[in-house]
Amino acid sequence: MSAHPNDGGPAFPVGETKFIAECGMTLRDYFAAKVIGHLCVSELRQENTTQQDAAYAYAVADAMLKAREVRHD
Repeated sequence: MSAHPNDGGPAFPVGETKFIAECGMTLRDYFAAKVIGHLCVSELRQENTTQQDAAYAYAVADAMLKAREVRHD
């Protein structure tokens, strides 16, 4: 599994040890999992391949990570 340039870091950090933090799910993965879960139960779901659904879920996750970078002062 290759690292994404901005994966949001660990979704559920359990310690300060770099090894522990790198072993789990990233925030990007967590966001994508939430999106794919919604796609599976949505009444508005279109007939896409699972590959298309996965790509869409990660596109939304990337947008969510980018939105986190914006500061609302």
